[in-house]
Amino acid sequence: MQEAVNFDGVRSVYRWPQRVLRLLLPSVCLVCAEAGTADCDLCPACRAALPDHGHACLCCATQLYVSDGALRCGHCLQHPPPLQRVHACFTYRWPVDGLLRRFKFHQDLPAGRLLSELMAKRCADLPRPQALVPVSLHRQRLRQRGYDQALELAKPIGRVLRLPCLPLLRRVRETAPQSELDADERQRNVRDAFVARGVLPAHVALVDDVMTTGATLHAAAQALRRAGVQRVDAWVCARVP
Repeated sequence: MQEAVNFDGVRSVYRWPQRVLRLLLPSVCLVCAEAGTADCDLCPACRAALPDHGHACLCCATQLYVSDGALRCGHCLQHPPPLQRVHACFTYRWPVDGLLRRFKFHQDLPAGRLLSELMAKRCADLPRPQALVPVSLHRQRLRQRGYDQALELAKPIGRVLRLPCLPLLRRVRETAPQSELDADERQRNVRDAFVARGVLPAHVALVDDVMTTGATLHAAAQALRRAGVQRVDAWVCARVP
């Protein structure tokens, strides 16, 4: 049986230095610059506007109609993906989309910290993997950007949820930006782009910022499963509708 996580208790231990800082430096909303709340750099209005992803396919996070009660979309039923479960914390809409762009392309690390805090809260009750695995950047892209956005999301989530964050994936070739490609090109672009290394747990969850077609996550999951991982889930900050 999986150990239940007292999320509030873990969060309080992990965040007490931040709470002291918030007493000294009042929180400011990272979206609109109004006063933030005691535990989050969002004002009440922007926090209420966070786009919940709602009822979605367990395997690809495609949004589904609530009324039909389906757990998986037709495509995943006919073509099971290498991911056992995908959880999208938000839909890729305002204000999450802007925060993600600032974090990913404009070195806005406070936006990334906020997003990781929000992800930790929304992933606390999911089936627990043995480790989190960030979807790695190629070393050339890492040099250009200066940090790996998936790793920066995964590390705080791991600390809060008491899960190890393991760099088990290596991107072995540089690929074109996925945002510039259509669905078929995305699949070809990342095919065999990853290899898995190290001691591999039986159950891991990939962590990434945005899921569009799922091509990158599928390529990463296939590499892990070829190396012996039995179950691969994915936790993403946002899913493009």
